Amino acid sequence: MAIHFDLVDLRLFVYIAEENSLTRAAVRAHMSLPAASIRIKNLEQSIGTKLLNRENHGVTLRPPGLAMLHHAKQVLNQLENLRGDLQEYAQGIKGHVRVLANTTAMTEFLPAVLSNFLSTRPDVNIDLRERLSGDIVRAVSEGTADIGIVAASVHTDGLHVTPYRSDRLVLVTEQNHPLAQGATVNFADTLKYDFIGLHEGSAIHAFLANAANELRTTLRIRIQVSSFETVCRMIEANIGIGVLPESAALRHAEHMAIRIIRLSDAWAARNLLICVQDPELLPAFARDLITCLEIDRDENSGADLA
Repeated sequence: MAIHFDLVDLRLFVYIAEENSLTRAAVRAHMSLPAASIRIKNLEQSIGTKLLNRENHGVTLRPPGLAMLHHAKQVLNQLENLRGDLQEYAQGIKGHVRVLANTTAMTEFLPAVLSNFLSTRPDVNIDLRERLSGDIVRAVSEGTADIGIVAASVHTDGLHVTPYRSDRLVLVTEQNHPLAQGATVNFADTLKYDFIGLHEGSAIHAFLANAANELRTTLRIRIQVSSFETVCRMIEANIGIGVLPESAALRHAEHMAIRIIRLSDAWAARNLLICVQDPELLPAFARDLITCLEIDRDENSGADLA
């Protein structure tokens, strides 16, 4: 059976799902309500099944409609990526790699790797964004990201994964803090103190908030700042404590009066993975970036989690 639809149908269907209303979706799609209704009716007839439940208070998606929505979003996202890539080709850019990573990889590992990679490839651009590991896996699986760097604790079924680096989260306090006297501490024992946190959009903030939530409590955030250096400066001023990657904490401890205490929780020691859908389907410049990441891993394998 041949299924007939176009991009207008897909965009209209996504609007319907977002608005839960055919009327509001028609307005967003700049078409009349009868025209929108006919398009959805023809789409359902072409597929051979109902996609929507039409009710007095609006519309809801039937199971086939949910599947349609998933694929429609993928197609439209790919179209936007294609449009962006072609615009960059017209401007002389020959390659575009979409990379998602967690906070530690973004701030501690990737700057040096990307500097080396881009210095020899002036015709390649990288779109680098910070996300939680679960969101990264979903984006790579759906094709909205080319390369992801995630914690090994998340499920990566169906993806090609390669070991990357290891990192450890540690507690940082000022030198005379009550927790500063021990060599290790359990995260649960830190939660009665005020924290200096990163901004809410950071992956590490969300990770620690989830860890506290699993202990049926919340982080006592006194101040939120935008960088590891500022976190450490606030800690040095005895405003609160914080949890940082050990590499960042050690770097700032060289010139700040702070103490580093290892967290005894199992999740504090984390292995990172590189994940892609299929490396053979990536363009050559994206595969080159993965090679650079693997070289970085091999050169630093003795330093991680030392």
